[in-house]
Amino acid sequence: MARGMKDYTIVTVAEGSPDFRRVLWTGKHLQLVIMTIPPGGEIGDEVHEDTDQILTFVSGAGEARVAGEKRDITRGSQVVVPAGTRHNIVNTGPNPLMLYTIYGPPEHADQAVHRTKEEADAAEAAGADNPPTP
Repeated sequence: MARGMKDYTIVTVAEGSPDFRRVLWTGKHLQLVIMTIPPGGEIGDEVHEDTDQILTFVSGAGEARVAGEKRDITRGSQVVVPAGTRHNIVNTGPNPLMLYTIYGPPEHADQAVHRTKEEADAAEAAGADNPPTP
């Protein structure tokens, strides 16, 4: 886990990443991750049983599906997903949907980089994307 101060121009960092998922920072209680969802792509229907999540969208357009509700999302939108809540984010626009998300506690392996959703799914299935244990 990273120690010391980290300083990001988060919108610039998120907009500059072509990767589906990139873990920027992992602490004891929180994790900062950037994501790029290609046109027509999605995060995938999921539930984080013990992890809260806040997603902030920096470019693109899409739809948030949280607990059976649907909302359009664009640059500046923010979605809160409480632990144990089924959710999915779908890119409905012609351009990549870019976001940063904060997990509490961490959800992914420290410094993980998954270039595609398929790579991310394979890492999770293989147990290679587990968060660090305190």
